[in-house]
Amino acid sequence: MTDEENQVSDDDWAAAMGEQNVGEAARAQAATAKVFDELSDDAGKAGSLRDFDMILDIPVNLTVELGRTRIAIRDLLQLAHGSVVELEGLAGEPMDVLVNGTLIAQGEVVVVNEKFGIRLTDIITPAERMSKLRR
Repeated sequence: MTDEENQVSDDDWAAAMGEQNVGEAARAQAATAKVFDELSDDAGKAGSLRDFDMILDIPVNLTVELGRTRIAIRDLLQLAHGSVVELEGLAGEPMDVLVNGTLIAQGEVVVVNEKFGIRLTDIITPAERMSKLRR
């Protein structure tokens, strides 16, 4: 296959996103709008916009976590090609999306032209993140 055939076009991603349930999209959009409304309270101040623009190009690590497990070093050393490692996550469970190690969303795996992606199904609001820290 050529590089051009391996490229995922915008139309392919748009079609994949079009399959998303309208109810889920509305719920996610409402949660996202609430988060951005909280950020935009000071939007009328010119200084705030400049300060916000300064952070937009800062790179962050985005991680999609399939699952976790703990194993002994003895078991780790016995792993070979074809070994299966059982994870705590169940098949079909939403996957966690973390930014710099902080859970920000959950989603489901999508495949478009043999490339993996994640469709966000639930955005974690700042208030929800704070309540989890207090536990």
